[in-house]
Amino acid sequence: MGQEFRQKQQHVVIVTGLSGSGKSTAIKAFEDLGYFCIDNLPVPLLPSLLELCEKKMPEITRIALGIDIRERSFLEEYGAIFSDLEGKGYFLEIVFLEADRDVLRRRYSQTRRVHPLEYGEETEGKSLIDAIDLERKLLKPLRDRADRVIDTSDFTVHDLKSLIVRSYRIVSEKELLKVQVMSFGYKYGVPVEADVVMDVRFLPNPYFVDSLKDLTGRTALVKEWVMKHEDFKAFISTISDFFDFLLPRYIREGKRYLTIAFGCTGGRHRSVVVAEEFVRWLKTRGFPAIIFHRDVEHG
Repeated sequence: MGQEFRQKQQHVVIVTGLSGSGKSTAIKAFEDLGYFCIDNLPVPLLPSLLELCEKKMPEITRIALGIDIRERSFLEEYGAIFSDLEGKGYFLEIVFLEADRDVLRRRYSQTRRVHPLEYGEETEGKSLIDAIDLERKLLKPLRDRADRVIDTSDFTVHDLKSLIVRSYRIVSEKELLKVQVMSFGYKYGVPVEADVVMDVRFLPNPYFVDSLKDLTGRTALVKEWVMKHEDFKAFISTISDFFDFLLPRYIREGKRYLTIAFGCTGGRHRSVVVAEEFVRWLKTRGFPAIIFHRDVEHG
């Protein structure tokens, strides 16, 4: 008989991706959340590290590791090592950070850092852009394998840290799907992290009611005014049926994160009310969703 499979206690986040995309910032955010963190770990040491933690430091159950192309054996060895660890019951989660080519070039120019591939054999005598393009090509198989891909092109350091903190701070490893609900204003752009975007600009707008204009959707007066309309009631009923259908199928397919964004014009009234009501509904279904009002403080 084969050895019985047992799920390990450790939740291991592998933070990787393109150089200059914010991996160090992400690692620091995980550290602030209480994860045991190591940056630039040689991938052959990963099995020994996890075994050591399991046997000698069982209290360490949340681990975040920065592993990337600076450690050149990484490319040749990560696939077999990751698969072997998952086969032994370790929960590995790969978070891949990336950004547009021009954004990466600008970041390197501003910091005057050297790209890890800029002076390698493959790019000798070539430009920073060549190094960026080569790294993207080399890491494509890892990107395809990642559980989560985060494009940081439009992120500040604070935006990335906030996203990591919002995503990982309140949900335990045992929960199958981590749901974040956002409200936003279309005039400030659609959130890049959204998986599902719902446009609620069809609802009557409190902005045009003098007594409500300067309030937000978090106030009782605005909530009551928006929720009394039949279109609001019909919309909540419709999306409840939709997500009753969708969420179990996301779980079945192994999706671990879902960000649902509701947008109105300015992100202060209608989208806020809808997002909060939808979170209330999610909790009745057993999903401990978190909520984030991106633009509610905009004037």
